[in-house]
Amino acid sequence: MRNAVETSKVTLSKSASTAMHRVGLSWFGVLLVLVMAVLPFIPPFNSEFILRWMVVGAFMAAQAVAFDLTAGFINVVNFGFAAIVGVGAYTSAILTNTGPHIIVHPGLSPWMGIFFGAVVAAFLGFILGFLTLRLRGLYAAIMAWFVGIALLGLARTLTPLTRGALGMSPPLLFNTPSNLPYYYVALLFMLFIYIVTKLVTTSHVGLAFKALGQNFDAARASGVNPTFYRVLNFTLSCFFAGMLGGFYAHYFVSLTPNAVMHTSRTVEVLAIAFIGGRGFLWGGIVVAFPFVFLLQYLNSALPKFPGLHIVIYGVMMILVMIYYPDGVAGLIKQLGNWWQKRKKTENGQNI
Repeated sequence: MRNAVETSKVTLSKSASTAMHRVGLSWFGVLLVLVMAVLPFIPPFNSEFILRWMVVGAFMAAQAVAFDLTAGFINVVNFGFAAIVGVGAYTSAILTNTGPHIIVHPGLSPWMGIFFGAVVAAFLGFILGFLTLRLRGLYAAIMAWFVGIALLGLARTLTPLTRGALGMSPPLLFNTPSNLPYYYVALLFMLFIYIVTKLVTTSHVGLAFKALGQNFDAARASGVNPTFYRVLNFTLSCFFAGMLGGFYAHYFVSLTPNAVMHTSRTVEVLAIAFIGGRGFLWGGIVVAFPFVFLLQYLNSALPKFPGLHIVIYGVMMILVMIYYPDGVAGLIKQLGNWWQKRKKTENGQNI
């Protein structure tokens, strides 16, 4: 009986480990998620201004994961990513509008607005996938950038819908001044995007993504349909971008084209994804929180140096590209492999 119970426990443990591995989590990762969930109740993280930094950290981490799905797997840097986020934000803001400032005021729920913003962004990703289908590397990135510039221009000029530079004030997602509910929503969005992208990239679809990213011609010669998989990748990545854009609109409740759609916003996400480790997905999550805390502190401590965060991003990217091309995630993985080899060696010597 005792042996049967122990065998059952071992089987359950293996099943749980297999399920977690499937969605890209380890026991250490689950522990970190639990820590992040209870952190807002521990001083000084329970203060509102630090909670706001944590919301921004989760928001940037989620963007980095969505961005890495394209940059890290099909090897196309979507320089129009921030513009797609902006499309989701403006779609949600317009659909939830109830005031007389723009020509339409449907008055939908912010949750419905976020969903429709994600759908519209996914449709644009679908189109962007076709536009860049025959382009590779830098040319595909430039095409995505041009599309982003066009979308930014539309947001500036369609003043009856977007109010242009005057900006919009979408309704809040929650009727509370506290940042706590927004933190949990951002955290859930981050986990949802990570788990879905991990499930996709560990399937045969992810294998096709990697094949296209490593050698486009060889993948096509092997039977991989570049049209289907590239368009699917862009559509999925932009769906997540639009969803996060809707969250941005109803959290910051101040929406202007430059604030959300400018290329510099894409550069911030790109830097976090690349420093974290391109193609790992979780690397951007590891990097986003400490970077946001550091940069927010520098912005408040050194207000006379605007744009300092871009300089820090640039320096960090240069260092990573020279010394650790796989980023922080690659370094952590390398340390983990070294530790496992050391333990195996020690166990062999003990035997």
